[in-house]
Amino acid sequence: MTEQRIGIIDIGSNSVRLVVYERTANGAHRVADSSKRPARLSERLDEDGRLSKTALDDLIDTLRHFSMICTHNHTSQIRAVATAAIRNAENRSEILERIKADTGLIIELLSGEEEASYGFLGMINSLHIRDGFLIDIGGGSTELSLFRNRALVRTVSLPFGCVSLNKRFGSKGLLQDDELKALEAHVTEALRHETWIGEAPGLPLVGVGGTVRALGKMHQAAHKYPFPQTHNYPITGEDTDELFNQMRKLPLDKRRKLPGLSKDRADVVVPGVAILRVLFQATRAAYYRICGAGLRDGLFHATRFPNHPKLDDVLAYSLTNLSALHPEAPKYNVMQVNRLSLELYDALNFVHQLPPQTRVVLDTASQLFRIGASIDYYEYARHSFYLIINSHLNGLSHREIIMTAAVASYKSKNRTRQHISEYRELLNESDLDVIYKLGALLQLSAALDRTETQAIGQLNTQKSGSQLLLRPVHPRGSLAVECREVEELAAEFKKLWGVFPVLDYSAMHGPSTTI
Repeated sequence: MTEQRIGIIDIGSNSVRLVVYERTANGAHRVADSSKRPARLSERLDEDGRLSKTALDDLIDTLRHFSMICTHNHTSQIRAVATAAIRNAENRSEILERIKADTGLIIELLSGEEEASYGFLGMINSLHIRDGFLIDIGGGSTELSLFRNRALVRTVSLPFGCVSLNKRFGSKGLLQDDELKALEAHVTEALRHETWIGEAPGLPLVGVGGTVRALGKMHQAAHKYPFPQTHNYPITGEDTDELFNQMRKLPLDKRRKLPGLSKDRADVVVPGVAILRVLFQATRAAYYRICGAGLRDGLFHATRFPNHPKLDDVLAYSLTNLSALHPEAPKYNVMQVNRLSLELYDALNFVHQLPPQTRVVLDTASQLFRIGASIDYYEYARHSFYLIINSHLNGLSHREIIMTAAVASYKSKNRTRQHISEYRELLNESDLDVIYKLGALLQLSAALDRTETQAIGQLNTQKSGSQLLLRPVHPRGSLAVECREVEELAAEFKKLWGVFPVLDYSAMHGPSTTI
């Protein structure tokens, strides 16, 4: 399989963005290149609703630049879409014709509903979530959707966004009390006929797009949050209100210096969050959840997998993708250790009742424990920790990702405490106990295939006094190395699980027994 690259260009009302997605020779997908230019197209519509010649010239200059980046990346396909600013422009036909003539790009003009459906696809393929509201605040439009059981139920596209409302209600980047009331009344009025919005209280309000990402970055900076991602980050309604009021009081020059906020968004973030708050109240949502994926990711999935764009299992896809990005890990050894670790967990869990999600953490960690070998074999555990923390491992919470990284890289309690020290505030004491237990279990599973020959097919386990007898059925070859490795781990394993593991040669093909 050869490398293949797809360029996605998103002509938004606030900015124009390019993302180049690559399929690697091993079948993994990743972002190979990206670029962003501020555009403020919604601000640059004149009194007649036409996009000015200067604004169009600037846009064409950006699109030429993006086309050259795509050429440099040897993209096999470019998909370019435009949203509200061009959708609402009186001279949209002229704009699209001029872009085609000057750049060769054929622009898809998305309706509000199409924009919402691609945004939903990007979100649902990156979060483990079944029900909620989805909001995408753009520069010139705002899409609000209700989804149930991972499927879109209702959608409305509202004809305003952070740029257009800033132009209408803001003054010098500020939103005074009377201007805020007018903006809130305007947004509330637009919802008057959408009665379904208030009929599903208590769901999360999932946000995609620049406004909510900026909100997440500022909230994390203000709270010195240690985890390096805003994707899948929850925020309460109270915290959002507090941050909003703090931002609104700051003059623009001081607001630009707020940690986490990009300078080109400093003026439009306040009207953006103002829209967000009105819709939070209207939906009677329980809390906000930030999603790092959205429209462009949805377009990628729809383009790359046209017959089945929606993933059935977000975490499974993410795991397969991450493993394929680091193909140096020996595949059959990883599969064997993964299988053995889950078999041992299921046997031991009859005695040690751990929370259900811990099995998911072990399953994930035992599939990723050797990806660090792509950097350095001798220190692969340390590198596996770093890669898991800093990769897109979708379908898990931040806490679960940290636990997965700690289990995958486990060598000893002390080493693990050093690894997780900067993330310690996101874990509680019982999480540490789970990490140590699962880490030792993964070590034992790796010891059972130390020669990487997959000699153990079926493994029977039996608790006998203080021993955990591990009895391979008809092993393929000698297990002398594995025996020695298990002996070396046994004392530490006993401290955590209460039993000494023993690789039992005396009953190599006895009846199947479990604890």
